[in-house]
Amino acid sequence: MSTYSVTRSTVIPAPAKDVFPLVNDFREWPKWSPWETLDPDMKRTYSGAESGVGAKYAWSGNRKAGAGNMEITESREPEVIRIRLEFTKPFPGVNPTTFTFEPEGGGTRVTWSMAGEHKGIGKLFGLFMNLDKMVGGDYEKGLAALASVVASGKA
Repeated sequence: MSTYSVTRSTVIPAPAKDVFPLVNDFREWPKWSPWETLDPDMKRTYSGAESGVGAKYAWSGNRKAGAGNMEITESREPEVIRIRLEFTKPFPGVNPTTFTFEPEGGGTRVTWSMAGEHKGIGKLFGLFMNLDKMVGGDYEKGLAALASVVASGKA
């Protein structure tokens, strides 16, 4: 089996109560997600719960944005959010994603991780592409933008 793991973290100088809601509600993601700006005409659909377990988000965009959906499967404020992330385009796949929030110093260490195994065409893709290098930079941008939103008070 070809497995993968991508993890990035940063300390945001704010309590988890100020950071957690920005991840726990998909309607807040356009403020900080590194992928929300890939297609200005991207179509978004929200369903299920407004936030937390059962909240759902689907998108469909250009070749860069692709298409897929997410659902929050676990939400324990202020500690962890687990998401079932499914891509339908350009490559189908399910990518379990986790955000953890831990007190550190005067702020919160936010860790964003995704792990799983390459299946189907993804196995071939995994032989030639390093998912950590491809996605890690986006995670870093997203965490920096999340910190910026929290700092601006526009949460």
